[in-house]
Amino acid sequence: MIEQASGKFGKGIVFRNTKNGLVMAAAPSKASTPRRSEGQAKVRGQIANIAANFRLFDGKLALAFEGKAPGQNEFNLMVQGNFGVEPVFMPKQMRLNGGCIVAPLLYCRGSLPSIGMEIQDGVLVSDIALGTLVIGASTTVAEFSAAVETYNKGWEDGDQCSFFLLTQYFDAMGTPRALMATNKVVLDVNDEGLLRDVAGAEGFSSVNGSGFGVNGYVLGMGQPLQNAGASWTHSRDRGNGNIRVSTQRLYVVNDILADYQSYAAMKACADSYGGINTKAVYLNPSTLAGALSTAQSGNNGSSQGSGGTNSGTGNTGGGTTQPVTVNAPTISGNTSFTDSSQVSMSAESGAEIRYTLDGSNPTASSTLYSAPFTLSETTTVRAVAIKDGVMSTVASRTFTKTESGGGGGEGGGSGFNS
Repeated sequence: MIEQASGKFGKGIVFRNTKNGLVMAAAPSKASTPRRSEGQAKVRGQIANIAANFRLFDGKLALAFEGKAPGQNEFNLMVQGNFGVEPVFMPKQMRLNGGCIVAPLLYCRGSLPSIGMEIQDGVLVSDIALGTLVIGASTTVAEFSAAVETYNKGWEDGDQCSFFLLTQYFDAMGTPRALMATNKVVLDVNDEGLLRDVAGAEGFSSVNGSGFGVNGYVLGMGQPLQNAGASWTHSRDRGNGNIRVSTQRLYVVNDILADYQSYAAMKACADSYGGINTKAVYLNPSTLAGALSTAQSGNNGSSQGSGGTNSGTGNTGGGTTQPVTVNAPTISGNTSFTDSSQVSMSAESGAEIRYTLDGSNPTASSTLYSAPFTLSETTTVRAVAIKDGVMSTVASRTFTKTESGGGGGEGGGSGFNS
């Protein structure tokens, strides 16, 4: 009975009239409604892994993004350059445990051409031609510099060639983490110091260049790329903080990456932060045209929610809805050429392709692909497929113009601190 109670009562107590009089009782719990829509959950889920990867780069990037506006920092621009591209969804507890998934992140962007990369027999190689140079224990910085400057247009004394290697591993508690190793070489044709004193074989080895159409050797890794991400970069310091860089992404071969990129991974990530509000209605302008087109065509046999989050057939049977996804387009053509290369693209039926040639990520308003086109200079082609208002992840391929007679393509990279 209330007459027998004393002391202060918390907010979790309510009073009720019963046949026995006024009594105290615990307030009934009210199920909380998740605050975020699926789109908002996707946004939140991506940032944690970008931040985890940035921590590995932090302190090693110097003006890695050209044209940085006042008030912006490297992290702002790294998030901007990677958001929505190869998204990785990290659950809250993994974030708190310091988890990190090695992903193909953009870590520098600028005006120099990109360095091309591809896998040959499991080994990552670049398009930096070395001619007849076979790098060994006695190779000097001068010999390496002379080879790079001779066989590659756009490289000169004082330029820096850097290599990043991020290796995926699990700690004792089973949390995925990553380690970073870096090397850099400042080109100097008069430096008789040993190359191996400043750069290890893991990123500075000679590999047969036939894959790039190069007659001779190219710069490559000294071992296969496995459960790791790597990239070579090129930077040029013109003094007074005027550092020119290129646009580079990590080239990644990681067995666990796909596990954190699926719809199930996004859902698990969202649940770790309180779940998704499936009853909320949000208008996504990018899907409006597709929705109107569907409605006007009289196609009433399917239900497709805004943003491609709910897709079913006739809403019958009460089954679990699945997200609408669109496969990334395929970009085809000779990635190494001496005169020109014709580029063609294809996507799944009913999808349009939008693309860019300036290194930026394409949007729904980017150039519409309608027919094969020809490139005559080193260019990175990025493209997305769009179907019913749903956009795919970004496909990217670099086409490199090489010197006639076997020279490599122009280098590209970033500004780095050791």
